[in-house]
Amino acid sequence: MIRTVVIDSDTLTRYGLSMLAGAHPDVEVVGETGSAVEAAALVERARPDVVVVDVELADGNGLPLVRALRDRYADLGIVVMTSLDTDDVLFRALDHGASAFVVKTAPVIEVLGAIRHAAVAATSFTATGLLDALTRRREQETKFALSPRERQVLTLLRDGLSIPEIAGTIHISKSTAKTYVARLYDKLGASSRAQALVTALRTGLINYEPTPGS
Repeated sequence: MIRTVVIDSDTLTRYGLSMLAGAHPDVEVVGETGSAVEAAALVERARPDVVVVDVELADGNGLPLVRALRDRYADLGIVVMTSLDTDDVLFRALDHGASAFVVKTAPVIEVLGAIRHAAVAATSFTATGLLDALTRRREQETKFALSPRERQVLTLLRDGLSIPEIAGTIHISKSTAKTYVARLYDKLGASSRAQALVTALRTGLINYEPTPGS
């Protein structure tokens, strides 16, 4: 029996997963909540084998919750289940320590497969379309061909640093920092910071989370 906790703001999703579990004798929903705040106490109390977490919760992003659960429970299976079917969300789920990624429109067998995988292989990641997503990421990296320094500058742009602040952070002159930013804009086909960041986020060159301490 796979003891499962569902953390999803959508009542119908929680009900649907409970009904799904009831139709399959190897899965049992032992708790549910729509709140990230309530999730930690629920997991501590219910001691599940697997948690199913939505990316978009009523009181916050579900991915920091995924990271917190992974850091606390090394053997806990964590399924990220979301309506946001994008490569960026998939890779963020992987980076935050999820065991599986599945979209809410997936067939029942795929949802069950994600839960069963998470129950027996908490630290290995699975997702339908993972190979295709990896291929697209490699293609994007090859297309833009950013140098390590350009990637560093791009991350600092994401974190909101000005050109003088970028120069000070990585110990280069302001004119050199301007050159790196201009080069980034050219490679990304952008004319502004906002356009550059949108392209970088969409193509997976950066993620949404700021670097620690920023």
